[in-house]
Amino acid sequence: MAAPTVSRFKRPVAATARMGSTWQHTPTRHGRRRCVTAKGTRMENLRTDRLSLLVDQLDRAREIAQVRLTGLGDEEYLWEPAPGAWSIRRRGQASSPKAFGPGAWVLDRGASDIPAAEYAEIDRQVRRGMTPDKVAADWGVSTQRVEEILNRLGHLHSDFAGRWEWTFGERRRPPDLLVDFTPSASLAVERFWVQMDHWHDSVAAMTPEQLDTPGFGQYPNGSDPDEPFATVLWGANLEFIHHMAEIALLRDLWRARSMST
Repeated sequence: MAAPTVSRFKRPVAATARMGSTWQHTPTRHGRRRCVTAKGTRMENLRTDRLSLLVDQLDRAREIAQVRLTGLGDEEYLWEPAPGAWSIRRRGQASSPKAFGPGAWVLDRGASDIPAAEYAEIDRQVRRGMTPDKVAADWGVSTQRVEEILNRLGHLHSDFAGRWEWTFGERRRPPDLLVDFTPSASLAVERFWVQMDHWHDSVAAMTPEQLDTPGFGQYPNGSDPDEPFATVLWGANLEFIHHMAEIALLRDLWRARSMST
């Protein structure tokens, strides 16, 4: 697999600041965005408004994720860490009851006994700190499952594609039909970064008023219709970081397994 595309996004504050540097707020503003100067670093006019901090956080997480996805091959991508692990499978061969996708390959997803009308409230509870185990216990459902690398990457791709469509797109295509899943590691990674480029560029152009607007995003698989978009963006960053950490762990387990055999 070729090396991942180098991010074109500006490196965030955390990646460039050095010990002993002096940070000074300045009256300079780019539009409505406050800036600071970091003496002793290569960074000047650093934006500290809400949007810039959230976009910089995503940029830094992406840089780390690109390194962690380097060299991902098909054998590792398709590895099942446990029998029956959630994966992508040919249509009709899924190991879960709610697998989805528009093409020949579908992404495993489990059935839930939680009414769809409760999803928004549960999403808010999780954002406030309730654990998935507590949610599962309250509703009598199970959280016991194992996912493969391709399932986690496919889940992220589907989530960001759906959220983009229902925020910046035409808001009409079903989220479950937006991503054509593939068993090819290189193709899946390439398509995913293209989607993240779309998301980044659209989010980076938002205004403070749009960030504060409840329901600016209408993604139906979350609480977006009820939340200010700044909260949605914060949650999307956490989702990216969370699932990329899972993928990184699975890659470490694969490497340890390969070394032991």
